[in-house]
Amino acid sequence: MSKKYIKEACVESLTQAIKAEEKGADRLELCAYLAFDGLTPAPDLISEVIKAVKIPIRVMIRPRNGDFNYSEEELEHMKACIAFCKKEGAEGVVFGVLNESKKLNIEAIKMLTKAAKPLRVVIHKAIDATPNIDAALKELLQVEGVDTVLTSGGKSNAFDGAENLNRLITMAGNKLEIMPAGKITQFNLTELHHLVEAEAYHGRLIVGELA
Repeated sequence: MSKKYIKEACVESLTQAIKAEEKGADRLELCAYLAFDGLTPAPDLISEVIKAVKIPIRVMIRPRNGDFNYSEEELEHMKACIAFCKKEGAEGVVFGVLNESKKLNIEAIKMLTKAAKPLRVVIHKAIDATPNIDAALKELLQVEGVDTVLTSGGKSNAFDGAENLNRLITMAGNKLEIMPAGKITQFNLTELHHLVEAEAYHGRLIVGELA
């Protein structure tokens, strides 16, 4: 088997962040409103969590629920949120932008990635909504500064997408990290790792219940 993998826990409160660290999470993705698959958390919460835990924190930058086709005003708001995360000491930011045809909006992604430098940049599961996930990844491989792609391989969960995830990992090589997500828990993570062998995995229950 491959070397030890990173467990990234998805959290939406200070209590959950502290508990996830205690339970063995290696990294956090901080969001608000996980019922909507995660939106940008409040500035106060970002600051509190960064001060309270020792493990790296990546912050969701998503201004609203719904599609990922953002207006110029929304993109400027995302840029401001990224600047705040940088100032507060986050390790990275998580975002994704599509155009009307649901393909990646590469110009917007480049703009936000440049704004985030030197933070880690994660492109989230918006990539799973694109018409061709392989083509989308090839585009991202050309964007300097993108570190990670969070994906369930274009399927509803990481297990159904395992074959696609392996292909994406091979395509990405050492240029960026493919981080599987989608219904991954503390109970099925080992099984998934046998199928996929990624270097990091993401989930709300990846180190157990945090309520």
